[in-house]
Amino acid sequence: MPIPATLRLATAADAAAIAAIYAPYVTDSVISFELVPPDAAEMAGRIERIVARTPYVVAEVDGVVRAYAYGSRHRDRAAYDWTVETTVYVDRSLHRSGLGRRTMVAVLDLLRLQGAHLAVAGITPPNPGSIGLHEALGFRDIGTFEAIGYKFGAWHGVTWMALELGPRADVPAPLRPMPELAVTAEAEMREILERGSR
Repeated sequence: MPIPATLRLATAADAAAIAAIYAPYVTDSVISFELVPPDAAEMAGRIERIVARTPYVVAEVDGVVRAYAYGSRHRDRAAYDWTVETTVYVDRSLHRSGLGRRTMVAVLDLLRLQGAHLAVAGITPPNPGSIGLHEALGFRDIGTFEAIGYKFGAWHGVTWMALELGPRADVPAPLRPMPELAVTAEAEMREILERGSR
């Protein structure tokens, strides 16, 4: 049975909980290439920047945020507008609970609703859990940048995985930002989040 959880869109008010989930991945691993964990104020700013364009979903267990996933701009040049970089983190006490998958599925479904074309994820190997999750969601390995980051006294590579979210349109429609989607597709968004909460 899946762990009972409620999925919803993140707000800046979730910053402290999200920062607490993320911090050990910064201080204790090379899963993140950041060296200093962002505090709640910095995290709130990041959330606000992301939700102005793309989805940011949290999973609450017993009213506490325990996992989150989001999509962010891959690069600034206009030709990349339909490509979104995805990220997912789960409270370490709830690894293998299915929360990461549920939040990622919701993010991917919201990206499809927006009209995004390609989801990409950068993963520092070895990370069989993250690789397995992305493979289960349909991502495929598209290559590794070797020795692209230096942390904890060693060089580390990043494996990139990608998932096409739909057919390749001859002329894609502009990506619909999340605030617009909340007005024009509120029911569809609610259904995606409710489906992940079951």
